[in-house]
Amino acid sequence: MKYAEQTQTAMERLDQSLFKLRNLIKRNQNAEAIRFMEEGELKDRYDELSNIIKLSTTSQLGASGVSNIGTL
Repeated sequence: MKYAEQTQTAMERLDQSLFKLRNLIKRNQNAEAIRFMEEGELKDRYDELSNIIKLSTTSQLGASGVSNIGTL
């Protein structure tokens, strides 16, 4: 459940950043838009979501922080 909440929050933040990017492009602020994508908020939001997804697929730790040991 926590993963779903984190993912949804990260997706909403990414969506907000994409809206800001759209506005920069719409106002012909292309240099600012590129900076926003490469160094700014959009890059941070993408990295945040990417890290959440990456951790969910590579982590071998269970809920208690120990490796899954299978059936006992």
